[in-house]
Amino acid sequence: MTETNQTLDIDIVVPCYNEQDTLATHVRRLHTFCRTSLHHTWRITIADNASTDDTARIADDLAAMLPEVRAVHLPLKGRGRALKAVWGASEAQVLVYVDEDLSTDLAALEPLVAPLLSGHSDLAIGTRLAGSSRVVRGGKREFISRSYNLLLRTTMGVDFSDAQCGFKAVTREAAQHLLPLCEDDAWFFDTELLVLAEHAGLRVHEVPVDWVDDVNSSVHIASTATEDLKGMWRVSRGLATGRIPIAPVYDAIGRRPFTPPHVGIVGQVLRFGAIGVLSTIAFAVLYALFRPAIGAQTADFLALLLTAIGNTALNRRFTFGVKGRAGAGMHHVQGLVVFGIAWAITAGSLVVLHAAAPGASHGTEIVVLTGANLLATLVRFVLFKAWVFRSRRRPELIRPGTTPAADASTAADTEPIPVEEHRAA
Repeated sequence: MTETNQTLDIDIVVPCYNEQDTLATHVRRLHTFCRTSLHHTWRITIADNASTDDTARIADDLAAMLPEVRAVHLPLKGRGRALKAVWGASEAQVLVYVDEDLSTDLAALEPLVAPLLSGHSDLAIGTRLAGSSRVVRGGKREFISRSYNLLLRTTMGVDFSDAQCGFKAVTREAAQHLLPLCEDDAWFFDTELLVLAEHAGLRVHEVPVDWVDDVNSSVHIASTATEDLKGMWRVSRGLATGRIPIAPVYDAIGRRPFTPPHVGIVGQVLRFGAIGVLSTIAFAVLYALFRPAIGAQTADFLALLLTAIGNTALNRRFTFGVKGRAGAGMHHVQGLVVFGIAWAITAGSLVVLHAAAPGASHGTEIVVLTGANLLATLVRFVLFKAWVFRSRRRPELIRPGTTPAADASTAADTEPIPVEEHRAA
């Protein structure tokens, strides 16, 4: 179905980099499927990602030969960069992305876009992890995929099951709000888009897919996993600190009533544990600095006091999701009570050590106090969860028209990416 004189329903973007051996075959296959199976106006956009082989010429030839196919050339690599550029400039109602290798069975394309065209959902993803999905891939990739998605759900408070399947769609309205907030230009882009969408109250529809692994995939697992972990930390920090302004997205298109995504007990333990490790290291360093000048007990007290204040502040925001100044004073008072209990544990460990070994070295004291501080950290978590932060506060929403300078400068001040387009006459 052509798009001439009609509103374009679907723009299917195929990012590619150095795919000269397979691009023509796969685009023709996709084109045939769309022509025979889709009941909407559609277009295929080949997004050439600064290829260094013959991919660009092949893409231009396909655009010249096949109706409803165009080729766009970007000067820099990056799947996320390509999708942001093409989706951001598209006039289609629904924006789709499929991997060049067409690992996902195209029969799922209509179910993917239908809830977006009807207005039921804002984003849609293919999932390889549903019980009814049929997936062919090696055990290593299966383990990594499931581990990654489990980590996302437990640490970032999201519910979608498969962040990295190369088969996704988003409405143009949702894309216009979310794309300026997505900072990643490579493989983490998919995850970042979905996390921000869910935290902004958008509806994500999942479609079980049949999927066959591409044995010739050029994705480097180790480096991609490292970048994904860095991206998760950046996005988590941005959401917790309010640097990423998702509240205006919710105010504009979020689904009401707004229920903040919940971070489960596993996610809270992981976040609390990470903060506890940092606090323990900080405590050991401070104690080592204070001990020669002011004695063991005083050094223990001051080191624990300073780290307790920082620990309370970090857990308030990152672990238990409490933002803003409301209740902060009471939280720190309660935190000091918790600190007193923790101090009693660590001070008691010193008493026991000196009673058992009066001539214990400073190094031994640090080891004993570090162990005691770890125990105190566990006690602190229980008290924080059951007492200090026992009820989850509603996040402060940034109202439309009030854009913090820091947020705006970080998320929106991006220059447009130049593209060169070739399409059929």
